[in-house]
Amino acid sequence: MQILLSHGYFIKEDIKEQKIMRPYPPLGLLYISAWLKKQEIAHDLVDSTFLLKVELKAKIQYLKPDLIALYTNLMTKVNIIEIIHFIRSQPEMANTVIVLGGPDVRYNDKDYLNNGADILVVGEGEQTMLEIVKTFETIDKPYLGHIKGIVFKDEKGEITKTAERPKLRNIDELPFPNREAISIQKYLDTWKTFHGMNAMSVSTQRGCPYTCRWCSTAVYGQSYRRRSPEKVVDELVYIKEKWNPDSIWFVDDVFTVSHKWLKAFRDEVVKRDAMIPFECITRADRMKPEVIQMLKEAGAFRVWIGAESGSQKIIDAMDRRVDVHHVRDMIRQTRKEGIQAGTFIMLGYPGETEEDIMETIHHLKSSNPDHFTITIAYPIKGTGLFQEVEAIQTKDIDWANSSDRDRDFQRTYSRKYYDYAVRRVVSEVNYHKQSLAKQQWSWEGIKWMGKIWRAKLGMWVYR
Repeated sequence: MQILLSHGYFIKEDIKEQKIMRPYPPLGLLYISAWLKKQEIAHDLVDSTFLLKVELKAKIQYLKPDLIALYTNLMTKVNIIEIIHFIRSQPEMANTVIVLGGPDVRYNDKDYLNNGADILVVGEGEQTMLEIVKTFETIDKPYLGHIKGIVFKDEKGEITKTAERPKLRNIDELPFPNREAISIQKYLDTWKTFHGMNAMSVSTQRGCPYTCRWCSTAVYGQSYRRRSPEKVVDELVYIKEKWNPDSIWFVDDVFTVSHKWLKAFRDEVVKRDAMIPFECITRADRMKPEVIQMLKEAGAFRVWIGAESGSQKIIDAMDRRVDVHHVRDMIRQTRKEGIQAGTFIMLGYPGETEEDIMETIHHLKSSNPDHFTITIAYPIKGTGLFQEVEAIQTKDIDWANSSDRDRDFQRTYSRKYYDYAVRRVVSEVNYHKQSLAKQQWSWEGIKWMGKIWRAKLGMWVYR
């Protein structure tokens, strides 16, 4: 049986991603590939990252897979739908089984199935994908009801959801992602060209025990399962010997959940000379001076400390369960220890006022992180935020040609207001940073001041 794994991220066709130019290999697919390889299941994997859509379609047409598994998320959904429609338009692939997995399928099952998918893998994919493959190897058109963790249409066209598949308890059983199946060097070279240093990604845990209302837990659930420090360092040693990247990005939601695990990881890294400079994400309530020191000793050069707002009222509405003053302290202390600090900001959350935005500006000026990213809140289906604003969404979206990012709802002010609010936050914080650095009058300061006043005017016009 011809099996193909792929996804729908095309950096050459995404203007926004080209500006960022920070591509990472599709770890989820590489884990699926490694699991199949471990079971001696032959398959192909086509990495779409550096391809055009027409090139991926040509590869699919050439391979004519009996079964194709595609990873989809809110960023790649529109591309995936186009690929599905392409496969369905080819007579020679009329019997190709299309399997989809990823965070977007759980709460959009009907739409994906109605757009040509045959099977949706809900939750973790390794065990489910293996069972799907083995089922189709033995029977041409099998009934799928015995496979846990999937959604499909039965012979009557009725949508059928099977029982939830239990989560893999011991994730040390997972083999390393099958990075040999793709060209890692293309990623390293791209990073080096655009950023002067390259990076690779590593996962140490699955799930997140926290309850932030805007965050999706559609794949791994509200759980916390972690690979042993020894296994993670085994992978770092392997990566270091084979590719020797300049840095590692740990993709975990909260890297410092367990201080006991972090200490053991630090000790193992030092003992085995496995240090690769890394960056990670964490929460302020899982940070303290001893934790910052352990991160530094393990090789952290940048730590992203989430807050999403400088207003405690909005943080509480998000169910973030952190104190904004502690967030500021941890950003400052992280920087004091010589580690770069980054943070995330979200504007336009339900109930946010201009006063809250001003508190966010104060928060960023006061904590002075090295980096911050800023977005306007959007409701992802299946989250608490989506449920909160579902009844006050302001427009219907064309599902197959849009994503959750295109959803909007009744906010305190108009959507355009928040566009200007983003510009104001960025301009005010950068003006503050420039003032701290220069400590004197400069043309750069005048430039930022002009942007601040234009943003203020826009907020006044559209509020």
